[in-house]
Amino acid sequence: MEPEIIFKRKITEKLLVWKNESKGEKALLIEGARRIGKSTAVEEFAKAHYRSYILIDFNKASSIVFDNFRDNLEKLDTFFMVLSAAYGKTLYPRESLIIFDEVQAYPKAREAIKYLVADGRYDYIETGSLISIKQNVRGITIPSEERKIKMYPMDFEEFVWALGEEQLLPYIRDCFEKRIPLERGLHERAMMLFKQYMLVGGMPKALSKFLLARKQFADCDAEKRDILVNYRDDIMKIDAQYKAKVLSLFDQIPSFLSMHEKRVRLRSVESDTNYPEYEETFFWLADSMVCNECFACSDPNVGLSLNESRAAVKCYMGDTGLLVSHAFDENELIAEEVYASILSGRLSVNEGMLYENVIAQMFVASGHKLYFYTHYSEEKKRNDIEIDFLLSNGSKTKPKIFPIEVKSSKNYANASLTRFVDKFKARIGGAFILHPKNLFVRPDGIVALPCYMAYLL
Repeated sequence: MEPEIIFKRKITEKLLVWKNESKGEKALLIEGARRIGKSTAVEEFAKAHYRSYILIDFNKASSIVFDNFRDNLEKLDTFFMVLSAAYGKTLYPRESLIIFDEVQAYPKAREAIKYLVADGRYDYIETGSLISIKQNVRGITIPSEERKIKMYPMDFEEFVWALGEEQLLPYIRDCFEKRIPLERGLHERAMMLFKQYMLVGGMPKALSKFLLARKQFADCDAEKRDILVNYRDDIMKIDAQYKAKVLSLFDQIPSFLSMHEKRVRLRSVESDTNYPEYEETFFWLADSMVCNECFACSDPNVGLSLNESRAAVKCYMGDTGLLVSHAFDENELIAEEVYASILSGRLSVNEGMLYENVIAQMFVASGHKLYFYTHYSEEKKRNDIEIDFLLSNGSKTKPKIFPIEVKSSKNYANASLTRFVDKFKARIGGAFILHPKNLFVRPDGIVALPCYMAYLL
């Protein structure tokens, strides 16, 4: 049997904060896409911080477990006795954790959290994908005794930890804060880590395959394709008329992102359509956390969401490693030519798509909501300003926005960013270019950062 690599995850600290703060008064619900490592992270936390635990996987649970939920919730002594016997685990008051894994498969268990938390004997963590999808909450009362947190694929720092290069991270942060370039060899090392992160992605099983194969991509790519099949299977289970639209959009994500503007063009999906007709479709892709939505901001100000425009939307894959496997036919990757070309910087087609997607992924993992900006010039009859991402510092006393352009090439033009800075200079706290080169500060104050620093913004 293939060994399993357990990776260090940041969510462990959040779980510890919840345990210490809630003291059994709130269950924890962890939302995330399929195969990002939710179950493993929670089980490792349970092993380290509880005397005992029970993990109930509702995709595999026996009829005894389902009958227990149906028949014994009003007799909790019996309920816990049956649960303990079914899993062969002793439960200790205030020292045991019960995990409801894949809880979307049995929404009634989520509804039962209200009674179980009120009982106060044990702690509860729920994990699952597609948790908020309408068909998975229909007919149940969502418990108020639930605290929600989101979990994402492994971020860049977690990836670097996994590759044993964690000693590089404090140096990267120090250079970022001082606005100085890294030593050349260390910059090249950091860029190689970034490119590996872009290609492998943050799915733990795919990364495990990559490491066990001594950094060969074939097994890793096969694992990612299996995950993509899982995603398509989930879409095929949608019990709604928009199922075909979700599948169509999902299949076309690489082609949308390969276009210059990278926006979803709804008319290419179906003629005579608009965003409201596709709102459920986008909701499913975003709420399942398979994709990251990026909306146009009509007036770039600190309250970006107040000026959100849904007339235009970009749809990024939630994991860039999956996008690589989604974008290229399996035959194109047989000799690992695509992977090798990207690592060496020789792939020109589609590389910009991958860079922008991975930056979006890094921003979302850091807690940012995604916005972009375009300005149409009537005089030029075209867009004369296109900004890939807008971030806000969220400050109420010193509010500022930060325009960000992503470049995959070492040679590029950035007149668009300069025009944006001139147009909105009173609102701007800083402007950045993310690119493959080392850090440098331009005479106009725009900071050009290596792509691997995106998580520090």
